Amino acid sequence: MNIKILTPENVVFEGEVESVLLPGKSGEFQIFKNHAAIVSALVGGKVKIYTDNVKSPFSKYFTKENEAKSAFSYTIKSGVLEFNNDKGIILCE
Repeated sequence: MNIKILTPENVVFEGEVESVLLPGKSGEFQIFKNHAAIVSALVGGKVKIYTDNVKSPFSKYFTKENEAKSAFSYTIKSGVLEFNNDKGIILCE
């Protein structure tokens, strides 16, 4: 599935991921391939993407997490997610 993370200043990430873990208003939730369409508000916390690696120029924004699978995190203050047809856009600050 394809995820794009945008801030007012730049594109933080765009690429294929296995899944993404997001800080929602009611708690963390994870999206995998073939997830139902969703629009959700996001709160402050870490957006974690699960992928083999984060390529340049996006790697400078991410921190490698110490987990069994390859996980990379990006801290946000707030945002919104739209996911449909295995494509997700995260608008955040």
